[in-house]
Amino acid sequence: MNLDYDESFNIKIATNEDSSKIIKMLKQIALWMKDNEINKWKFLLDGGEDAEIEQAVSNQETYIVLKDNDIVATFTLLSKQSEWDRHIWGEDISSTSFYLHRLAIIPPYMKKGMGRSILALIQNNISDKEYLQLDCVADNIKLNNFYKNNEFELVGLTDGHSKYQKNMKKN
Repeated sequence: MNLDYDESFNIKIATNEDSSKIIKMLKQIALWMKDNEINKWKFLLDGGEDAEIEQAVSNQETYIVLKDNDIVATFTLLSKQSEWDRHIWGEDISSTSFYLHRLAIIPPYMKKGMGRSILALIQNNISDKEYLQLDCVADNIKLNNFYKNNEFELVGLTDGHSKYQKNMKKN
């Protein structure tokens, strides 16, 4: 599968061999955010989600974006709620949503349309759920604007996190 804006990028499901590279990349991005005073993912620096990331990779729920065999972006797409999702969204008994987590792009590829392309790719390739849902830190204005600009609807606020969803059945 290729991203819309550049055919030299490939996307694939991550394998267990990719886990340590993904964790290292996420920690490097978290450190970059901390250094740039962006309030997001500080818990990753302490290994706060290493086991969860490894499990998502093992479950084939994590994707990587490759450029010349180097991982430049990643995201996790869950078809069932995680414990965090239940905390933020409440119990989804109907199971009508995918939950997007850890959409991350390395700094040299930020602000070049990759995030928008990844969201479009997800939207164009999932059809068995009604919504794509995600959350982000409420006081991260740039990230909130990014999701609004990509036609996600702000549907609430829980525990300092903005809750966004996009109806996948609308054309």
